[in-house]
Amino acid sequence: MRTLVMVREAENKQAPMQRIADKAASWLVPVALLIAILAYLFTKNIITAVTVLVVFCPCALVLATPTAIMAAIGQATKHGVIIKSGEALEKMGKVDTIAFDKTGTLTYGRLDVSDIVVFDEAMSEIALLSLTASAEAKSEHPLGKAIVACARTKEVPVMESTSFKMTAGRGIFAEIQGRKLLCGSEAFLRENGVSAGASVRSVLEQLRAQGKASVLVADGQNCIGVIALSDVLRPEGKDMVARLADMHTRTVLLTGDHQRTADYFARQVGISEVRAELLPEEKVQAIEALQREHRNVCMIGDGVNDAPALKTADVSVAMGGMGSDIAVDAADVALMSDDISKIPYLKRLSNATVKTIQFSISLSMCINFVAIILSLMEVLTPTTGALVHNAGSCFVVLIAALLYDRKFE
Repeated sequence: MRTLVMVREAENKQAPMQRIADKAASWLVPVALLIAILAYLFTKNIITAVTVLVVFCPCALVLATPTAIMAAIGQATKHGVIIKSGEALEKMGKVDTIAFDKTGTLTYGRLDVSDIVVFDEAMSEIALLSLTASAEAKSEHPLGKAIVACARTKEVPVMESTSFKMTAGRGIFAEIQGRKLLCGSEAFLRENGVSAGASVRSVLEQLRAQGKASVLVADGQNCIGVIALSDVLRPEGKDMVARLADMHTRTVLLTGDHQRTADYFARQVGISEVRAELLPEEKVQAIEALQREHRNVCMIGDGVNDAPALKTADVSVAMGGMGSDIAVDAADVALMSDDISKIPYLKRLSNATVKTIQFSISLSMCINFVAIILSLMEVLTPTTGALVHNAGSCFVVLIAALLYDRKFE
């Protein structure tokens, strides 16, 4: 049902080219009327004037954009790609830089607890997992959810927190049975007056080198442990990035993960430009920096933290299957099957749609121009002029319809 609503919204939103064509058509009608009047004054032939009016009607011009947009949106829907507007489709055709989030986008986002490291000798791994899961129970972040899921799977007690506060992109504070716990990144703990010792940093470096995400746990002013989580890279990621490179499209990784973890995954897929340890507002700043370089930027993400960046980008794509509702609503395009291999397909479809619209508009204008000359030469009559006019409209619709079944993969 949600998919049908998005498709209907897409059909109701005009692309910039369509607005330009509609504006041009509003000027062409009085111009056609003026030419018809002048034709009558010079030729004294009412048939010539009527023929000019018949052939000059800008039907093909007005049809060029909406028919191509509808055909492209229809084709994309068949492939599980929901494009919310013609404007988004047209902008995607101009995109030269694509920024990716990591978790849930380049990776599956199905995080599993891989390591539980305890720094407090009086505490067991199970006790650390129980405390951390209890603190993270109200968190919406994928890392927190994965820790809670692990605890429930292992039937580890998950207690109710008496207070909870989340700092987006950083970590959480929760009070469990009188213990004031901080769970998050090293920077988050440092901001709250907890410093990680040499042994803690050594463990973190080892985990990051393995591409694992880490959640540090502090009780009061002491770091009591770290829980590491591993994610699985989507196998289609490397080929997708290579295909985008073949289309001369720049790729950038924007993530809140540590630099070494981000570098690990970027190397796996072939992305050379990495910006890590970013808060949601810093992702926005990174996109704005790219736009100041006169880049047309597409942002691809799946989480609540990605919503501001999705809104800031020229065009945005959300993972519609596992992505958050906020991210899907903020984005211009939704991948309903979460298949990132569709990104090169979307780019090719958008490029083809823009070229089809430009060709159809040029064709319609040429047909009108030739038809007017032939009308003034009295080669065309109102009857043959109507045939030429309708032929132009049919050509434009036919060219657009070819988009619907064209192979882009």
